[in-house]
Amino acid sequence: MNEPQIVSKFTYNATVKQLVEVTGEIRIFRIELDSDEYRFIAGQYAVLGLLKEAPRIPEAAEVEYRETTTDPMIRRAYSISSGSGDAHNLEFFISLVSSGALTPRLFALKRGDRLFVAPRAKGIFTVDKVPEEKNVLMVATGTGLAPYISMLRSEVLANQGRQIAIIHGASYSWDLGYRRELESLNATQKNFTYLPVISRPHDDPSWSGKTGRLPPILDEEQLDHYCGFQVDPLSCHIFLCGNPLMIEDAEERLVGRGFKADKGRVRGTLHMEKY
Repeated sequence: MNEPQIVSKFTYNATVKQLVEVTGEIRIFRIELDSDEYRFIAGQYAVLGLLKEAPRIPEAAEVEYRETTTDPMIRRAYSISSGSGDAHNLEFFISLVSSGALTPRLFALKRGDRLFVAPRAKGIFTVDKVPEEKNVLMVATGTGLAPYISMLRSEVLANQGRQIAIIHGASYSWDLGYRRELESLNATQKNFTYLPVISRPHDDPSWSGKTGRLPPILDEEQLDHYCGFQVDPLSCHIFLCGNPLMIEDAEERLVGRGFKADKGRVRGTLHMEKY
């Protein structure tokens, strides 16, 4: 009997169960793991992988990013958006990078296809480091919303002594993933507020909500009103996730207001995850 060929030190260990298309370039992946022993803390990320030989979507850029390693598996980290109570199923909110190495292959997957999920979740971008009596403002651009969805789904809202607000920015209203879920929570949960913001209203004339870039909103006098609580470093922690330029701009503004950024083992009131 021939021995099975080992193509990598990693093998596929998960199956695509559902694909939800938010837009042509943004998709929610629901994945079932072969094992039911996976554990993670809300806010952490998982590493997904596909073989280099896996097909890419037809609309992917002709020139793609080239891997420099000899391993045949392409792997990238993505924040988990599912709640931490389910050890058998994971959900991911992913944006297509047409010239990238992995996302054009991920977007070619169909229901029932196989992929790799690293056996351990990683990351320290978690809300458990925040004292229970402190309010939390979560700011995200694009798919940077993913870890916050996991946090909300993992019983964070059960702490009725804490107020939570999410400000989510996207180019257009149709890019606002999880919008219905967040609007429902906004309507039913007394300790939760959701503020969606779009930056290109001239191309989205039906939008009647908040517009602009996220960092300047953090300087507005109405910020406390948007959040439903006072945004100050004595009573509030702030999470920033998404575009690195947004995070750099927001960090400068918030540090100027007295927030202290996490630095290594030194914990502050400002927590950041760059995509």
